Amino acid sequence: MNTFAIALLSIVLSVTAQFSLKAGMSQPGVQAAMAQPFSLGSLVSIIANRYVLGGFVLYGLGAVIWLGVLSKWDVSKAYPLVGLGFVFTVLAGLMVGEQVSPLRAGGVALICAGVFVVARS
Repeated sequence: MNTFAIALLSIVLSVTAQFSLKAGMSQPGVQAAMAQPFSLGSLVSIIANRYVLGGFVLYGLGAVIWLGVLSKWDVSKAYPLVGLGFVFTVLAGLMVGEQVSPLRAGGVALICAGVFVVARS
């Protein structure tokens, strides 16, 4: 598998982790735990939620895969690709019914332009 594909896989895992964490944090049990004063029990209740836990696992897997990218590319080339995560996040957000304003879409377009410039260097 080429390095760019490995980078994309890592980024997609991170985006998926974000949506998993959001799903978990929106669960009634987690919301109830968040409404309570901080305690070890409430923390365990939040982390034990399958979506929250799954999000952390996906982030960890994405980070391990990212190590493969860093072993082959300079950080100054690799890291700007993380900006593609913004694009994937907005697209996934649209698919689940989130609202994306023209200003936000314009910001993502600027990020894409920056990623393109860095990739060509």
